[in-house]
Amino acid sequence: MNFTPEQTRLNGTRSVDAFDESNHDQRFRVDASVLEIVDTTHRRLLQEVDLAALSALEGDAARRAVENVARRLVGATGLQLSAPEREDVVMRVIDEVLGLGPIEQLLHDETISEVMVNDFDEVYYERDGVIYDYPIGFRDRDHVLRIIDRITSAVGRRVDEASPMVDARLADGSRVNAAIPPVVPRGPVLTIRKFRRDKHTLAQLIENATLPVSVAEFLGLCVRHRLNVIVSGGTGSGKTTFLNALSEHIPPGERIVTIEDPTELRLQQRHVIAMEARPPNIEGKNPVTQRDLFRNSLRMRPDRIIVGEVRGSEAFDMMQAMNTGHDGSLTTIHANSPRDALSRIENMVLMAGYELPVRAIREQVASAIDLIVHLARMSDGSRRVTRVTEITGMESEVVTAQDIFVFRQEGLGPNGEVRGSLGSTGLMPAFADRLRARGEDVTRFVQGPLSGNEVAAWTR
Repeated sequence: MNFTPEQTRLNGTRSVDAFDESNHDQRFRVDASVLEIVDTTHRRLLQEVDLAALSALEGDAARRAVENVARRLVGATGLQLSAPEREDVVMRVIDEVLGLGPIEQLLHDETISEVMVNDFDEVYYERDGVIYDYPIGFRDRDHVLRIIDRITSAVGRRVDEASPMVDARLADGSRVNAAIPPVVPRGPVLTIRKFRRDKHTLAQLIENATLPVSVAEFLGLCVRHRLNVIVSGGTGSGKTTFLNALSEHIPPGERIVTIEDPTELRLQQRHVIAMEARPPNIEGKNPVTQRDLFRNSLRMRPDRIIVGEVRGSEAFDMMQAMNTGHDGSLTTIHANSPRDALSRIENMVLMAGYELPVRAIREQVASAIDLIVHLARMSDGSRRVTRVTEITGMESEVVTAQDIFVFRQEGLGPNGEVRGSLGSTGLMPAFADRLRARGEDVTRFVQGPLSGNEVAAWTR
């Protein structure tokens, strides 16, 4: 389908020359003429509808009112449209008035995890760890600003030149970040991390080749018997999803307090108290930090404390809690490796402002953490557990660790898929005696490095 330069400039749809045909889904392609009809109908609708009265209506009533007017206006154009085209135009007009415009259909696609607007005519989305071009853009930069304002005003936030960056959340829990000039000179940028409604289990992660059965069973034992586990990895590596899956091994009788900023965890248990940090209000006052929540959670008689992501001075309180009876705590952290995760925790404890010697901090860390599970997003978009590392203690000034399981990449398949396996290093974890005293024998999980045949068996 060919788009003229004039059509591209009017409706934000990228021309064929600018659009990467090899990196998109055909389902999102739409004729530029259809988008012009949407634009015209939308403008006429705004002239007829009282937006103030519309905002006073309940969601379904507002949608029905807009739909009725949109159908009448489309019919009045006299254009010869097929039934599917007519429905498409009406739905897109509704999205413009009540939703997030051209990106609304991306939010309804359950397979898409992230939506990224770099500029009014430059939109991307992520599916299964791979970023794709989206062929439909906004009309202009003001169009993007109106959508950003619609999102932020709904949650009592604002974004302007005095406050050019904002974090917000959609009604379904999806996380939103917006930035406008002057901090992004080219134009407004909008990023939406979609909230996953489904609850991933370890069985699903095994099916997706994130980790093999033996490692999943091993980690399940560790969680069930209250080892302190940190899930590390880079952005988009699946840390929160993995933490959700691990939670299925927490016994149902335990009281769990979760601390997040923002809420993303969907635990498997019923006895869960979810706490969420709050940013400063519109006057820049009264924030509630994760550290505030952590301190309060200690008074709520938790059996376990789960921090969605440790990212600041709350790391100090978390280490203290792990060392004073709150075993079985879980959290995630951004890091490039297990060793980097330890360094980040050390730096975050220093951010708490206590004048502690580095050795004392490292002793706290070594005593508090039992396991670090590291995930990575591979070149084919898949997420894999690449290391399961035990923290074994201190040696001189250094926190010591040993890898229990390591991912060995064996190359790429014909379609670029990563081939490899997560296998035992043959090292027995130092906490094996603790589990053995509780009737669990981990020897079967660490019999030794995988053989060549076993490597092939786990290759996907």
